Amino acid sequence: MLAESEARVYEHIVVVDGVPRIAGTRYKVIHLAEERLAHGWSPEELQNQHPDLSLGQIYAALAYYADHQEELDRVIEQNLAEYEHLRTAASNSPLRQRLRAKGLIK
Repeated sequence: MLAESEARVYEHIVVVDGVPRIAGTRYKVIHLAEERLAHGWSPEELQNQHPDLSLGQIYAALAYYADHQEELDRVIEQNLAEYEHLRTAASNSPLRQRLRAKGLIK
C-alpha cells in the first residue's frame, strides 16, 4: 500500500507490509480515518469508541492520514469497490437462491 520513504516520524504509527497501523494494536490508520469520515467523530469521540487507544495514538493516526490523504483515500475507494463486488456476488449465492425459492427472503 504505502512506501515509507519520507523523513517524517509518526510516534505511535508503524508501517508493516505497506499498511500503516497504530503500534502495538490491531488498528489500521485507515479504519480510524474511515470512522472519522463516516461519522464526523472528533478525536475525543474516536477515543470514546475505542477506549483502548490513547488520544496520542488517535492524533498520530489522524496526522498520518492527513499527510497521506490522497493515497489512503484511494485505498478506501478500492476497499469500497471490493465490498460492493462481494456484496453483489453474495446476493445471488446458492443459499440465498434456496431461501428465495422457499419465500423466506426477497
